Amino acid sequence: MTKFQRKYKISKEDMNFFYADEARGLRLQVDYLKAEVKLKKEGIRHTIAVYGSARTPEENKYYKEARKFGAYVGNSGEGPEDCHVTLMTGGGPGIMEAANRGAHDVGAKSIGLNITLPHEQHPNPYISHELSFQFYYFGIRKLHFMQRASALVVFPGGYGTLDELFDLLTLIQTKKSPLIPIVLVCKTYWNNVINFDFLVKEGVINDDDLNLFTYVEGAEEAWNHILSWYNEREIDIFK
Repeated sequence: MTKFQRKYKISKEDMNFFYADEARGLRLQVDYLKAEVKLKKEGIRHTIAVYGSARTPEENKYYKEARKFGAYVGNSGEGPEDCHVTLMTGGGPGIMEAANRGAHDVGAKSIGLNITLPHEQHPNPYISHELSFQFYYFGIRKLHFMQRASALVVFPGGYGTLDELFDLLTLIQTKKSPLIPIVLVCKTYWNNVINFDFLVKEGVINDDDLNLFTYVEGAEEAWNHILSWYNEREIDIFK
């Protein structure tokens, strides 16, 4: 082997090349493709996404409601291997953990889309092992949240929850994503976080934009709303 051959690395082994700015598009593709291949292999067709704060403790009422909701989604199939409708969360602690835990309680599979952060966020222990993913790019993680989402349930949360919620609202408002039921848990919380009526008054959104979501107070109401939403449209996502 010549001196030149020892220095040269083929592309798939050259990590300096892979992590260079010029290869960013390749890294985005790989970040997307690894999860996509696995989700298809596991037969994931429809998901119900749950957003909410990673800081919500186990004794909090929203944690308990998120856990109940996870159980509702988990019980919607015909058994543990039925992935027609599968719970999906961000894979971390707090509300995410609670929802995954609820599905785990009833023996159902659930998905966790974790993200690499400066302060390490470990996947919670209730995600199905084969459906636990780790992303580098927030954008790719969001894409997987939305790609199969048949409903979105949003519990109280902070910047990350707001970012994910408004991303989907914008996509639906601009008809870049199909209409799905979006459920905001705890009207008082959300009315304190943002004044949607003021946005209408200022003319920056339309009256109809308020119909893109609905408020509920707990897990049972959230689940019943999703079922009613699809029944009204005569769509069966469970087949």
